[in-house]
Amino acid sequence: MKKVRSYMRIPRDAGWLIPGLQVKRWFALILLGTILMTIGILILIDIRPIFYIMEFIRHIARIVSTEWLAFGICMFGAALFFKGWQKTNLSILDLGNEKDNGTLLENLYRRRKLNRGPRIVAVGGGTGLSMLLKGIKSITNNITAVVTVGDDGGSSGRLREEMGVLPPGDIRNCIAALADDEDLVTKLFQYRFKNGEGLEGHSFGNLFLSALCSITGDMVRAVKESSNVLSIRGRVLPSTLDDMKLVAEMEDGRIIKGESNIPEAHGRIKRLYTDPKNCKALDDVITAIKDAELIILGPGSLYTSVIPNLLVEEIAQEIAKSKAKKIYVCNIMSQPGETDGYTVSNHVQALMQHAGSTNIIDAVLVNDFLPKNLAEKYEQAGSYPVSLDYENLRKLGVSLCSKKLIEDSKEGLVRHSSSRVARAIYYWYRKVLRDGNASFSIKTEEKQECKV
Repeated sequence: MKKVRSYMRIPRDAGWLIPGLQVKRWFALILLGTILMTIGILILIDIRPIFYIMEFIRHIARIVSTEWLAFGICMFGAALFFKGWQKTNLSILDLGNEKDNGTLLENLYRRRKLNRGPRIVAVGGGTGLSMLLKGIKSITNNITAVVTVGDDGGSSGRLREEMGVLPPGDIRNCIAALADDEDLVTKLFQYRFKNGEGLEGHSFGNLFLSALCSITGDMVRAVKESSNVLSIRGRVLPSTLDDMKLVAEMEDGRIIKGESNIPEAHGRIKRLYTDPKNCKALDDVITAIKDAELIILGPGSLYTSVIPNLLVEEIAQEIAKSKAKKIYVCNIMSQPGETDGYTVSNHVQALMQHAGSTNIIDAVLVNDFLPKNLAEKYEQAGSYPVSLDYENLRKLGVSLCSKKLIEDSKEGLVRHSSSRVARAIYYWYRKVLRDGNASFSIKTEEKQECKV
């Protein structure tokens, strides 16, 4: 909420005049109640400060005795006073659960403004989804992150194999992303043990979630309790509670099992499916998609973070049927072993193919800026900029939105900026609402700028 100060540029005290805080109206009610009580007392002691008011009161007094009239006005004023006082307390004291160190004004702004933000469902996994959530939480509190549970590597894989729990890694990252990054508890949640027999490589958050899951017997409840500890904005949900494992069929006929093994196969993926094949979607996920106003897919590893959620048939079907606006945030660089040589339209086609519908995406958001000194490590790793083939994208019926989405880097690194991505998505969403359709026109010169 530090952005409140930087963007509004108004005196701190004047910030209380911001519309929508739901405090000014109750202070006004207190003021009105005080005025009426004062008038009642003035009448009672026969003081006449306002002639016309007193003339009106005298007219009423001909019907009702002065004592009863004064008593009635005092009681009405007192009722307004205490109602205003009650509502003011509800607006201010209700913030006691907020765990950040912002001012009261900033907390009020966040609670009142962000609570009325759009209902957003973000679908994905890995670092891409957590990056997105860090930016989206500055737009709305009504966020549902739907996270893939196909991870079988690292700390998550070890816990999944040894304890039989859903992989907690991506869930943990999303919970931390929606919390206050400066909070000590959040840093503890993300802490990774560097030594210790049996502990090395594990993060505290993974162990915490796994322990809670064992205690409660339910990963959803474990996630909810963890979210309460960190006072996150929004909620994080696994796409399914089934023990889902990813299986890739390569174009050369090989069958690769396990998310961590797929990029290591170094081949072109023909299709992806799950074992077991018919995983059941979480009911809360389906409800969130039905209620959503905006659905965001990506960014993240196409085949191991984004598509796995769409392999849960109910999720893909509900996204396709949803009337929400739908946008896909395309990766900036290709991922060796997954999307070698892929263009933007190849990413979109893969999503549509695995979802079994062309209605899951209205628009695709692409980065239109790359540093001139692009770091050599990308080429050494076999990672190259994802090229924009606009004509093929247009044939798929998908609109294009191009913005600078990366963080500024002197070293030539390419990393999504959470704030830039969130602003670009929100700009597109508002423009679509204003225009009344899902098209996003771009000029010819803008198309050329998008090409890399």
